[in-house]
Order: sequence, then C-alpha cells, then structure tokens
Amino acid sequence: MVLLLVLVLLAPAALGARAYRIVGYVSDARPLPAISPDKLDVINFAFAKVSPQGEAVLESPTAPASLADLVALRKRHAQLQIVLSVGGWGADHFSEAALDDASRQRFTASAVHMIEQYDLDGVDLDWEYPTLAGPGISHRPEDRRNFSLLLESLRKGLDQLGAAHGGKHYLLTIAAADGEFVAGIELNRAARSLDWFNLMTYDFHTSLTPTTGHHAGLYLSKWAPAEDRSGDKAVKQFLAAGVPPKKLNLGVAFYGREFGGVNPEHQGVQQKYAKFIGAPSWQELVANDIGKQGFVRYWDAQAQAPYLWNAKTQTFISYEDPQSLALKAAYVKAHGLGGMMYWEHALDQNEQLLDVLVKGLQ
Repeated sequence: MVLLLVLVLLAPAALGARAYRIVGYVSDARPLPAISPDKLDVINFAFAKVSPQGEAVLESPTAPASLADLVALRKRHAQLQIVLSVGGWGADHFSEAALDDASRQRFTASAVHMIEQYDLDGVDLDWEYPTLAGPGISHRPEDRRNFSLLLESLRKGLDQLGAAHGGKHYLLTIAAADGEFVAGIELNRAARSLDWFNLMTYDFHTSLTPTTGHHAGLYLSKWAPAEDRSGDKAVKQFLAAGVPPKKLNLGVAFYGREFGGVNPEHQGVQQKYAKFIGAPSWQELVANDIGKQGFVRYWDAQAQAPYLWNAKTQTFISYEDPQSLALKAAYVKAHGLGGMMYWEHALDQNEQLLDVLVKGLQ
C-alpha cells in the first residue's frame, strides 16, 4: 500500500510534468525548424489571421502542412499541446470581429472549426492592440469591452467543443503587453476567460522609441527614466490588477535590437541614435557579433541584461543570453508565475536558449 502511494505521488514527475510551463511561438515555414517536443508544454503556431469578414483563416498556403507537422510532434510527446495563434503585429479586422454578438459568434465558430479541423488544443489571440491603431489597424473605444465579450464567446465555444470530445479542456490564451496597452483591455475580466497571458516583456526599445535601451530588461537600468518599461514592472502591473500569478508567462526574446550612430555615453545605453538597424537573431548574434568585429559584451547588473557596444562603429545591440534568461527563470519561480514564453523558435536553431529555460524552470 505504501509503495502504491509513493508511485502515485511520483507519477507526474515520471510523466514529465513540469511545475512551470514553457510556451514557444513557431512561425509558419517549410520546412519547420527542428523542435524537441519534450522541452515544451505548448507550441503557439504563428499565425492565422482575421479575414475582412471577421473569421479566423489561414492565409499562408503552407500553414496546413506546418500545422500537421506540429500536431505530429504529439506522437513523440503526448503532453505537448498545439495552439493556433491568431493575429500578430499588423493583423487587422479584430475590432470588427469583436464588434457585436453576431460578429463574435461568427469569429468563434470559425476558430472552433479550425481547432477541430486540424486537431489542435486551443486558441491564442494576438491582437496588437485593442483600442489602439498600432501599425494602422482598425480600432475603436468600444474594443475594450468587446474584447472581453469576444474572449467570453471563445471560452464558451471551446467548452462546448470540449464537451463534445469527452470533456477535453481547450486552451484560450492571449499575447499581452504592459504599460499603456493595458488600458485597452479589461484585465481582470479577461483573466476569468483565459488560461493564461503570454506577456510580451520585450521590445521595450525599438525603432519606435527615441533612445536605445534594454529591449527586454528584467529591471530598469540606472540610466533609464522612471517611466521606462521592464519585465518586473509589467508583471507587477498585471498582479496589481488581480491577475493570478499562475496565469502569467514571462515573455523572452530570442533576438536583439540593433541601433547605429549611437551617442557613446554609458557604452550606448539609453542614448539617442541615428538609425535603427534591425533585429538580429540569437544565431546571428553568436555567429557575427558577440565578441567579434569590435563588439564588446557588457552586463548591466541593475537591469540584469547584457548588451553589446562597438565603440568604433558606435553601434549598440540589446539582446538576451543564457545569463539573463537563467535569472528570468529564477524570477518566475521566486514570484510563483505560471512559466515562460518565447519568440521565436527558429531564431534559436540549436535550442541553446530553450535549454536554459528548461534547466532554469526545473
């Protein structure tokens, strides 16, 4: 009897269950990058879109084959879940899809149909952002309430689908940002419909910001103004709104942000720049930049973030590396969060950064 009890208590570990989830976005590509299914709990396929008619659709002709390949990974790791992410930066027509009961039901029906058609495990909405124009998308003040209603419609539709499939629970999640973006959603109400939030705690400094800075800093640099953004500030904003810690996944970036013509003070941190150069992947940073071609790695102990500075070319790169990711994993555990999310799998082709997350969240 005692032996049986011990086996029952150990069963979750034996099955590979983790106390903290790892969610990775995988973009449509042929072929898909190599993926170790035992290292992730959820793969978010990016992206389905919203049609002008307000329905979830796969615009890419290769998307069905990519989804089939991802679903096939479950045969190697049964606990892996494949979720359809709808939206992305620049994705339009969300506001119309959420506008009224009829449009919400139409979108829900289309999403549920795709989940069933492709044998998926849920839906992730990446509306960037309700009530805001962002990159020129349609928006209206009513988006704030309508987003809650859209999530409630989806939750009901997914629960009905689950009841028809033996009580299966289908996931409903969203990608969310901090700061002013929170004003565009009813955070506490949305949380009731959601399994979790994928916090995009990165892109704090981009071509849209006036200075360089840590694009994924866990804390503020000593040179940053108080209103600057950080991962810790984002988490605290969501917790203060009543979101349960276990519903928060801290987002990390497998790429950097590169700026040229940077003022050399503080090795380019929090400085004006002449041009935004791009977003090099982790693979590219390792191959071309870290410790190479005049780039020197520095560590901001207060922000807990690395950065590269090239004094000769006055080029600054903010990025994430194994040291910063290990500290973020420790942060997740210390604050009792649900886990971590990353963008995007192909940017870390040898899974070096993913392995840091797996080890850090053990």
